[in-house]
Amino acid sequence: MADDLNLQDLISQAQAQFAEAQDAPALENAKARFLGKQGALTALLKGMAAFTPERKREEGARINEAKQRIEALLTERRQALAQAELDQRLAAETIDVTLPGRGRGVGGIHPVIRTWQRVEEIFRSIGFSVADGPEIEDDWTNFTALNNPENHPARSMQDTFYVDMQDEKGLPLLLRTHTSPMQVRYARMHEPPIKVIAPGRTFRVDSDATHSPMFHQVEGLWIAEDISFADLKGVYTDFLRCFFETDDLELRFRPSFFPFTEPSAEIDMRFMSGPNKGRWLEISGCGQVHPQVVMNFGLDPERYIGFAFGSGLERLTMLRYGVNDLRQFFEGDLRFLRQFND
Repeated sequence: MADDLNLQDLISQAQAQFAEAQDAPALENAKARFLGKQGALTALLKGMAAFTPERKREEGARINEAKQRIEALLTERRQALAQAELDQRLAAETIDVTLPGRGRGVGGIHPVIRTWQRVEEIFRSIGFSVADGPEIEDDWTNFTALNNPENHPARSMQDTFYVDMQDEKGLPLLLRTHTSPMQVRYARMHEPPIKVIAPGRTFRVDSDATHSPMFHQVEGLWIAEDISFADLKGVYTDFLRCFFETDDLELRFRPSFFPFTEPSAEIDMRFMSGPNKGRWLEISGCGQVHPQVVMNFGLDPERYIGFAFGSGLERLTMLRYGVNDLRQFFEGDLRFLRQFND
């Protein structure tokens, strides 16, 4: 049977083979040679079957002591291999803490929103209020109250995205086609004189280089007892000169038709210098508020008169910054957008 010398040799052999193992699989193979089902210590334990009980106790105690020493050597080698692997990973993933930190990217203002803010600032400076309202409108406020009743031919230019819902009167809801409904809402909640602009998002079934299904618009309204077309021309001319920061431009008011104004006009503008020199560009629609619309405001058209205009914020932005394709505002290309925030 096993004596102390043979057990000591077995422990020494296990220590040597554990030390030679360079990774976890090799160490587990070495363990099996000593502690596995077919290992050396297991064979010694099986050999005690024919011993007397007294001798079994003696031999079993020596073998168990050897087993404990071998298991301790195994645990020690496992820890050494794990530490070596960790040291290797730390060395490979070393971070140089002396390098400068990476700051968060700084955002910027979208060019259309920059125009929106500039328009608000200019009109606030001459006494206009700024109104905001719902983007989902009822049919009456979006069309009928603006002298554009159901089946009116002018609706064909604006019939758009309807919502699968109805208002409390059972009338259809839609995404607003202009911000003019805010003129109705604001006028019905305030007493004249009324000076207000209503910037915001609008929606129409258009999509090309100069039109988008979603775009931004600013509507203006001034209602009082003595506001004339001359006031409209003066206000809008001064606005454009301030917006473009130049007096070197010319305006013309070209007769047109809008159901909510009478008379109505398209406003064309041309620069007297620069890349757009000499070209007439349509910039806005405008006119004296139609008497029926004034009545729908809840006001007396025999007493109150005024003007309204509507301008596309994308169009103003394109002219101010020299952008030729409207779609660039919505593509999210940071190379394009960053140039407006340098």
